[in-house]
Amino acid sequence: MEKSEALLALAALAQDSRLDIFRLLVRSLPDGVPAGQISDALGLPAATLSFHLGQLKSAALIDCRRDGRQLIYSAAYPTMSALLGYLSDECCGGHPSACLPTQPLTGDRTMADPHELSRIYNVLFLCTGNSARSILAEGILRKDGAAHFRAFSAGSHPKGAVNPLALKVLESFDYPTGNMRSKSWSEYATADAPVMDFVFTVCDDAAGEVCPIWPGQPMTAHWGVPDPAAADGSDLQKEAAFVTAFRQLKSRIGVFVAVPLASIDSLALGRRLREIGQMEGTTAARPKVG
Repeated sequence: MEKSEALLALAALAQDSRLDIFRLLVRSLPDGVPAGQISDALGLPAATLSFHLGQLKSAALIDCRRDGRQLIYSAAYPTMSALLGYLSDECCGGHPSACLPTQPLTGDRTMADPHELSRIYNVLFLCTGNSARSILAEGILRKDGAAHFRAFSAGSHPKGAVNPLALKVLESFDYPTGNMRSKSWSEYATADAPVMDFVFTVCDDAAGEVCPIWPGQPMTAHWGVPDPAAADGSDLQKEAAFVTAFRQLKSRIGVFVAVPLASIDSLALGRRLREIGQMEGTTAARPKVG
């Protein structure tokens, strides 16, 4: 990267709203975010957002593609990487890899802090009804990740009651079900709610909706699995569908709890979370139209 290009990129980022936009798009790599969703997430009027997106695009910091009626924006990783390289290529006697700090996991937390090795991470599983898949995921992480994770679940349009088969399957595999209830994701978007480190959508409808702005800027990923509550057939066949969903979510969560969170940088972690969502049995997120 040339000095003039670095100055252009730094100037574009030296504004409050543009920096927020760019950070949001970095967290969403490689998928990108529709313009309307950026506006909703950051509370920016359409005209103001358009101006800031234009400034970032002129600095080659973001890319744009059309998907049907939507414009999808994403961070331009090559430019971001080149800018970081330009800023650090002469540090540590020309060996930047020896002196670059470990990237924080979320917000402004410093991963080099020794307390990170023993800290507890908050994880929220989202679905539409919060009655089946997100409940299964919460129960699995409660047990399998008990040493380092605190599990929560919620729904964009909660049904108000947990599916009995979800509870039955969890109990049959000796997983906790105490205090399980179907509830709105708005409970976890308030100022006094637990600060989430990770938010995972486990059904396609929730992945396509605009989530509340979560305090602490959590890492996010889509881990969709087929809806067991939609299974037809006998009672035994319906229960088998819940067992299949349980096993798929258990596999994903097993890989997740083994990730060395205290030592992995945020970009590599984001890629790993998305790879987990691509494991066998995944479903693709349904895009938001409009």
